[in-house]
Amino acid sequence: MILVVSILVLIGCEASSQTTEGPTDTTPSPTINFSNVDLYLTKSDESELFQHHKNSVPNYSENINFSIKVDPEITYQEIDGFGFALTGGSALHLSNMTSSKRAELLLELFSVNTIGISYLRISIGASDLDAEPFTYNDLSNGETDWNLDKFSLEKDQENLIPMLKEILEINPEIKILGSPWSAPSWMKTNNSPINGSLKPECYAVYADYFVKFIEGYEAEGITIDAITIQNEPKHGGNNPSMYMESQDQADFIKRSLGPAFETSNIQTKIIVWDHNADEYKYPISIFEDAEASKYVDGSAFHLYGGSIDDLSIVHNAYPDKNLYFTEQWVGVFSDFKYNLVWHTTELIVGATRNWCKNVLEWNLVSNSELEPHTPGGCTQCLGGITIDGDLVKRNAGYYIIAHASKFVRPGSFRISSSKSTDLPNVAFKTPKGEMVVIVVNNTEINKSFNILVSDEPVTASLDAGSVGTYVWK
Repeated sequence: MILVVSILVLIGCEASSQTTEGPTDTTPSPTINFSNVDLYLTKSDESELFQHHKNSVPNYSENINFSIKVDPEITYQEIDGFGFALTGGSALHLSNMTSSKRAELLLELFSVNTIGISYLRISIGASDLDAEPFTYNDLSNGETDWNLDKFSLEKDQENLIPMLKEILEINPEIKILGSPWSAPSWMKTNNSPINGSLKPECYAVYADYFVKFIEGYEAEGITIDAITIQNEPKHGGNNPSMYMESQDQADFIKRSLGPAFETSNIQTKIIVWDHNADEYKYPISIFEDAEASKYVDGSAFHLYGGSIDDLSIVHNAYPDKNLYFTEQWVGVFSDFKYNLVWHTTELIVGATRNWCKNVLEWNLVSNSELEPHTPGGCTQCLGGITIDGDLVKRNAGYYIIAHASKFVRPGSFRISSSKSTDLPNVAFKTPKGEMVVIVVNNTEINKSFNILVSDEPVTASLDAGSVGTYVWK
């Protein structure tokens, strides 16, 4: 027994010796030096949502990764802002919150210290996300009102105008775009809020209608920076809606709207089209009409059809005309990852790379029932936030816009950055001289890459489907 124990002890000592005295790696781990670049990160699995990472992006070190080269000396368009449509339904849900909770939320949405929404689109009259169609001059069948004596902003004064006033207290510089879904029915060929066209004999009175809208809002302390002539003029099936060919839009502008704005000293910009990228020839045909074009600031687009790159065709044909991106909705049944990647790639990156001065999502607020909407209006349009009473849920649209609106303030300029299919990106220089680079990982794997900003190049990485905003202060 003593012999067996001695042998076991010797074996144990040998094993212990092999474990503790074997070769060890004495090579020191490389030191990682972190930059002063701020990263705001949203992951497609929602584990991080617009999360601020300070001093977490490594300084650049030599590697074979793709490099996004940023050149602030090459500048493009000036940016007006990023934001949402503030529909009648949005204003209703905000109005129904308790005043303290609403104040907190509006501060979060519109303060430059939070996500800083800087641009809003409102409907001139009802959109399809109001409870019912209406205009500011609705009459009984057979009635007319050529002097607009019955013109009234009463419907907007219920919720929309009070909400805009609260927002303006937070951000007095916010830009507001107005778009009509339809002219008053008595001005239309079919005497209906749906489809039909503007009667040529009503061009002058409809121009006065726009003037009264702008002046009425100005009297409330609300400046309308721009208007589009008609929301989706080739979509006559919405409720409300109005069909308008490009020649009709040009005729209305040169015969009536432009001269009416001149006579009344209206400085509000006139923007044409306001529909999909696949019919980019529509605004070009208006710009070809010199008498109409002289009144027109530019054209607006949605992306329910066509390619975002087609917007550059319009810019290249008429570089003196501005471009705007005014609407895209997030579907309630589509997933977070898809929306984060697609909308950031196509709109935040794509629209600005193709000369747009703004990017607007449709729309700011919905409730969990996706109400209100007109009969036949959108039943699947998910707001940037969902509000039920005082309960607030932030959806994909909130984060998509936040990645740009917080940092790319009005007056920023888009600057040059390297293109990539795997890593769509766009770069800006802000009025404060900060550099902002927004990057999407448009692949199914983690991607490492470099961002070469001359003062402080960095080596970064993003998980599959993630979005990062990098800020050089």
